[in-house]
Amino acid sequence: MPTPKALLLIDLQNDYFPGGAYELDRIAEASAKSAEVLDQFRSKAWPLIHIRHEFASPEAPFFRPGSDGVQIHDSVAPLPGEKIIVKQQVNSFQGTDLHAQLKSLGVEDLVIVGAMSHMCIEGATRAAADLGYRVEVIHDACATRDQEFDGRRVAAVDVHATSMSALGFAYAKVLALRDWK
Repeated sequence: MPTPKALLLIDLQNDYFPGGAYELDRIAEASAKSAEVLDQFRSKAWPLIHIRHEFASPEAPFFRPGSDGVQIHDSVAPLPGEKIIVKQQVNSFQGTDLHAQLKSLGVEDLVIVGAMSHMCIEGATRAAADLGYRVEVIHDACATRDQEFDGRRVAAVDVHATSMSALGFAYAKVLALRDWK
């Protein structure tokens, strides 16, 4: 029997949602699609890991220790017994036992959803590919926000598209949820 894929749900936390400290563009839509992927993994009893970012400092702009904003959003809340890995870096593998956990499960294929497209999704996807995993990113189950570079505002939709095109070039198969199902 082939090893199942594992799902990484990255940083779908309260601070990224409306009313949070660092709201993302289209986060509700991305979270809803992430929940669909999560439901499929749960129905097949395939491995899944929730990744939760928590900064060390209470002065951090978001994901502050002990805050409501650091908690995983209800739309994709872990069930009892589901693995949660807490990280403090962009790359979910850095400073965590994520790679060891996946290896212990015999996982070679990953599906990645979450936030932010240009940071933690990119960081985890690139690291996973470098570690030898075959990676699929569900692009419409990921979100980001407007950025600024060299005095120019870059719209979230363009930030997201740039990230997904870079990942699709060499690191992952980038798919819409409708094409992944």
